Amino acid sequence: MEARNPIVRALDDAGYRLTEPRLAVADLIVRHGGHFTASELASTARQRRLGVSRATLFRALELMVDLGVVERLDLPSGEHAYVSCAPAHHHHVVCSRCGRTAEVDDTGLNEAVREIGRASGFRIDTHRLELFGLCRHCQAIVGRSGASPD
Repeated sequence: MEARNPIVRALDDAGYRLTEPRLAVADLIVRHGGHFTASELASTARQRRLGVSRATLFRALELMVDLGVVERLDLPSGEHAYVSCAPAHHHHVVCSRCGRTAEVDDTGLNEAVREIGRASGFRIDTHRLELFGLCRHCQAIVGRSGASPD
């Protein structure tokens, strides 16, 4: 199982020790669908009695963010969440109702960023784009029930 876990592979490739807590956090992340908060991971770790402290979980998350296999999202609510992702540059669409995420390629944004740099006089080193809305599944549920999206 762990050999196929992309987070474990990234840790190993970067030369980090594959400690039990890191393996446990990597497994929790890969098994989680959509975005998650650190508190949600800590709660799941407690429920499963994994013995991963909150501090260890946060250190592991930060390491995984640094490696580019987990990305921090700034949600419209002001909360912070995380999502597992490929280390290549990309963007995310996030369902505001259920938390499903999808990675999306550039589709022309890099040219817009270059133009913004030219117009503003800034040298833009990096950018991040997060798009929020309803996934197809939630659109169908909302459409059937007549309920308004959360």
